[in-house]
Amino acid sequence: MEIKIINKSEHPLPQYETAHAAGMDLRASIKEEITLKPLQRQLIATGLFIELPVGYEAQIRPRSGLAYKHGISIVNSPGTIDADYRGELKVLLINLSDTDFKIVNGDRIAQMVVARHET
Repeated sequence: MEIKIINKSEHPLPQYETAHAAGMDLRASIKEEITLKPLQRQLIATGLFIELPVGYEAQIRPRSGLAYKHGISIVNSPGTIDADYRGELKVLLINLSDTDFKIVNGDRIAQMVVARHET
């Protein structure tokens, strides 16, 4: 399988961190710090553009550490990136805690899992 990727961020490309990892971390690519207030949601840019082969999708999933420690999740979990989508990958985060949460450039905000599906 070949995935074409354009990286307009200053961060390295997502990669599998271990031999058996299912997902790759996505990082925030933002110019200024973002504060998510309780129950606020915000699209967070990654600076990544991908072209998946037909028959594949990318699933955008929450990071379990952010969910458990800070109440940060993804509104449309899992988010689906279709093979014909060509826009920037953005992550729709929500703060489900009762305290503000700050996101800075380079923070790991989600996981991306590439999966085969029936066409």
